Amino acid sequence: MPSINQMIDHTLLRPSATEKEITALCQEAIQHQFASVCVNPCHLPLTKRLLVNTDVKLCTVIGFPLGANRTEIKVAETEAALRDGCDEFDMVINIGALKGGDDDKVLSDIAAVVAAAKGKCVKVIIETFFLTDEEKIRAVRLASLAGAAFVKTCTGFNEGRATANDISLMKTHAGEGVLVKASGGIRSYKQALAMIEAGASRIGTSAGVKIAAESMADQL
Repeated sequence: MPSINQMIDHTLLRPSATEKEITALCQEAIQHQFASVCVNPCHLPLTKRLLVNTDVKLCTVIGFPLGANRTEIKVAETEAALRDGCDEFDMVINIGALKGGDDDKVLSDIAAVVAAAKGKCVKVIIETFFLTDEEKIRAVRLASLAGAAFVKTCTGFNEGRATANDISLMKTHAGEGVLVKASGGIRSYKQALAMIEAGASRIGTSAGVKIAAESMADQL
């Protein structure tokens, strides 16, 4: 298993984030060898420049945080981010369509973003806070059918928090080769480790530096 640092998407998605904060985020990610930096689309050009010649991947969000954009807008966001050099795309599903039983709409929405990403990693946020277990299972299966690389718990912009139970449920029902990302309320090494033990392969958090420090202390 890779080190926990290499499983962290170091995240800053606050609308008030400044270029100075984004710069610090990138420097932290390089220092701690995190998997990626996840930022809003407007910060991609700056972040790309800051991460050049490093192993840290560039990640952004699509249809964020509501998932209620039209599919063509999500596709346009993805295409623009791809031109900016983005490596990974965390998209939010059409939550209302899923809850309304319109699986075809959910599937086509995800598939359109996957196609626009042209083989790059797409992580599909199902926003578990709003869903029953049956709906979570349907969302995971639809994301798998649509070609997602990951299914992801939460945006972190609602009351939703990643739980070990949700990670286990998602892992059980994901398609072959589809991984699980835990995101939402993960603020400590202990929490991150619980998600990994439940089946998560990636951790989305704004507390990456704290988790890395706690991980190092735990190994001493």
